[in-house]
Amino acid sequence: MAPSAQASPAPAPAPFGTTPPGVPIIDLRSDTVTRPTPAMRAAMMSAPLGDDVLGDDPTVRELEARVCQIMGKEAACFVPTGTMANQVAIRSHTEPGDELIAHEDSHIIHYETGAPAALSGVMIRVVRGEMGMFDEAAVRRSVRHPSDHDPRSRLLVIENTHNRAGGVVWPLDRFRAVTAAARERGLSVHMDGARIWNACAASGVPASEYASCVDSLSCCFSKGLGAPVGSAVAGSAPFIARVRRFRKMFGGGMRQSGVLAAAAIYALDHHRERLTQDHANATLIGGALANVKGLSIASAIQTNMVFVNLAGSLPGAADFCHRLRERGVLALDSSENQIRLVTHLDVSRAQCERAADIIASVASSFQS
Repeated sequence: MAPSAQASPAPAPAPFGTTPPGVPIIDLRSDTVTRPTPAMRAAMMSAPLGDDVLGDDPTVRELEARVCQIMGKEAACFVPTGTMANQVAIRSHTEPGDELIAHEDSHIIHYETGAPAALSGVMIRVVRGEMGMFDEAAVRRSVRHPSDHDPRSRLLVIENTHNRAGGVVWPLDRFRAVTAAARERGLSVHMDGARIWNACAASGVPASEYASCVDSLSCCFSKGLGAPVGSAVAGSAPFIARVRRFRKMFGGGMRQSGVLAAAAIYALDHHRERLTQDHANATLIGGALANVKGLSIASAIQTNMVFVNLAGSLPGAADFCHRLRERGVLALDSSENQIRLVTHLDVSRAQCERAADIIASVASSFQS
């Protein structure tokens, strides 16, 4: 039999985030989209290097010492990603069959691919609360009584700022009360501080104040601070020794990673104070869109995130983002009828103003 005719291959999908030729791009998908500045690239190229797995990369050691100094912790470990930072911390605090407690909208639940179960063998007991927060009573209610029938309550995870709540900052007094309640019930406490730098810039609270309330924390350099790669975990020396073991087990041991650590050091030195500019730009966008028919701002804007609800008269969020992309604005659909906009060092105030105008124009095009 003659071979059957083969169908022509389907065209490859356009890369996510592409826009028509000649349309300038304003990328508000995330603060992870930033590129290293020329000065950061120069710092990366000139960094002294060694082998970090063998413990002798001097630039990595310098970065880890800086994190300890800033956070007031005894030791720190450089890791490739924020997800790995949280997961090696969870694995270091727990044993398989344990249970951790976290807000139902936590990053570790929604954006880390089931890693607590897959990598640490732990269950998650969720707590509820407005704007990604909860109180000490919720913690006490969630801790299980010792029993052969139940998992062991072992760890509380708190996210600051809280992503899905809109970049919300934990007030320090509430943070202290919740972590104290956890300690009273015998829990260890880990802070997912991927955007702790934004929390500190918005609140004026030093990172060490938040860090003093927890046993361990993660912090990210590739979000608001604009480094290309990298996070860190900080805690006691015995805890970080355990973290290093699981970093290696999970595939996070890097070699001449000082080239990446140098970018993080530069970011710590030069990009923390300017975070308030991102917050102001987010407020600008939110203010410009608040009174546009069909749009509403989902929550108070505290840092660099704007969550925009779309009325039923508008297309769904995915379609809306596609229409924005055609006009040069890149955004993410965070739910069926909600989009997320994130400001960062690669978008100027003028670009944020233009993005708000474009979003308003797209929304208005559907109004009668």
